[in-house]
Amino acid sequence: MTRSVKTFRFAAVSAVKHAYVPEAVARHPRFDIVVVTDDADSPSWVHERNEKFAEQQGVPYVMGVEKAIEAFTPEVAVISSEAERHCDLGVRAANAGLHIVVDKPLSPSLDECNRLLDAVKNNNVKSLVWNRNFLPAVLQAKQVVESGELGDLVAAHCDFYFAKDAGPPKGTSLPAPINWLERQQDAHSDGSDGGVGIRALGELEIEGLYPLAYLRMLTNAPIRRVFARTATHFHQANVDNEVDDLATVTLEMDRGITGSLCIGRIGAASHPEIGEIKLHLLGTKGGIVISEPRPEVGFYYKGQSKHDYNNYRVANDNDYLLGDDFANAIDNNADTILDVEGGRDICAVVQAAIRSGRSNQAEEVTTKST
Repeated sequence: MTRSVKTFRFAAVSAVKHAYVPEAVARHPRFDIVVVTDDADSPSWVHERNEKFAEQQGVPYVMGVEKAIEAFTPEVAVISSEAERHCDLGVRAANAGLHIVVDKPLSPSLDECNRLLDAVKNNNVKSLVWNRNFLPAVLQAKQVVESGELGDLVAAHCDFYFAKDAGPPKGTSLPAPINWLERQQDAHSDGSDGGVGIRALGELEIEGLYPLAYLRMLTNAPIRRVFARTATHFHQANVDNEVDDLATVTLEMDRGITGSLCIGRIGAASHPEIGEIKLHLLGTKGGIVISEPRPEVGFYYKGQSKHDYNNYRVANDNDYLLGDDFANAIDNNADTILDVEGGRDICAVVQAAIRSGRSNQAEEVTTKST
């Protein structure tokens, strides 16, 4: 006799940031989307995006998060709002007893991350911060490290150069500084609006969670101190809003491990696929270099759109495996591959790197007081 597997009802609590996270959760057989919701006092563009997503999913859109939770009794909240609202929406969902999935970055505010972490712990709910740790190449790197073939890890480096544009190139002459939110709204059609929101975010804040989550998983060593160099090298929007689009970060980690990260949004014309993303791991017995987009297949043909990637990942079950991981955490009271506590710690590293980029000095990573 086959035992039935429980499915979890979920609410998409704002779907304005790409909507790829609630879409991915909705595709998983363990999760059923029942409603899309957002705060009633959100601006019109937020409601328009949410309504469109709800229509695509064939579910109602309700203005009023608490109203939707009461009416549709979801067990999970999937949050993909502007980054500055992630934690507030997450706190309210956790206080209502919902398990939460949160888009990255967790927040540009460490205080907000701490508030969400407290809510998750106090309400004993499970959490997942969206990440890429289940990509095949990253899992292969994890297997090599755990096999002991490299010996004890001595150093770990990640190149994370993201081949997407961010509006006009640096040096473009414009009549007025670029408004961050307006630029992000314009970018929505091609998916390059990763920093959507009123608050301007640099690449360390927008994409830094991904490579730092790799290093966190592969080394299992907390980061204590950082030294960073940050720059606005490529995009006028970053210049006008005084946020980085290129950075290097050195990481002092436990067990004497030295970590490092190079990150940047380097423009769509710079690479045939998503970007130059590699992991370099050095141990006492040897080292490896693994390209994150592998395995991949390339497509080149006449009339190909300039917006299409030439190379595509294959054997990529990351989104499905994240869903499995989250369902297992709920089923078995287990930890997820990257929970809110991990997201909070990564936010602390990012904020220390931003401070270091401004001070030109090494900065301590702020720990969570208990």
